[in-house]
Amino acid sequence: MKIAVVCANGKAGSLIADEALSRGLDVTAVVRGSNKTKAPHALIKDVLALTAEDLKGFDAVIDAFGAWTPETLPLHSETLKTLCDALSGTNTRLLVVGGAGSLYVNPEHTTQLYQTPDFPEMFKPLAMAQAKALDELRKRDDVRWTFVSPAADFQADGARTGRYILAGEELTPNAKGESVISYADYAVAMIDEAVKGNHIRQRISVVKE
Repeated sequence: MKIAVVCANGKAGSLIADEALSRGLDVTAVVRGSNKTKAPHALIKDVLALTAEDLKGFDAVIDAFGAWTPETLPLHSETLKTLCDALSGTNTRLLVVGGAGSLYVNPEHTTQLYQTPDFPEMFKPLAMAQAKALDELRKRDDVRWTFVSPAADFQADGARTGRYILAGEELTPNAKGESVISYADYAVAMIDEAVKGNHIRQRISVVKE
């Protein structure tokens, strides 16, 4: 199976690439500068410049793009549109590293996590940008996309247990009442979904078991 990890030099991207490599998958790191991952193949190109030809032949493209500053937050939508346009009408799956802020907190799906009173103000602009990108993604019926949201507490340096709970559109706690997952376990879930998942044009979420 051939997988491209876009923005593979980042924390999430590199762990996703590592997880894919550990399973014997053929991994290409898509990066702007030098390839800092263990992936044997690299495509050195800005995500906004990627074309259909660049992504031809991959079974799955994993979008690990991240931006946090006010001036770069719109890139969540712009980069996702670029990838969707490049993969339009193909069988290649597009899996997106999403955020938890856009998860719903009620069964009616009228309130998202970032809209709740206790949501940290400093993370609200990022959550809103990712929610906007997801709303735009939902309109793409020409792409085989899956948006994967982590738990609310997304731990960059947490351990890899290899176990997680797969959930859907709503913020789902584990048996301990926690909404937490490590980047490493998120990477496990992401590659599981890339290899055997069938959540086409759906948003799913993952939480530590």
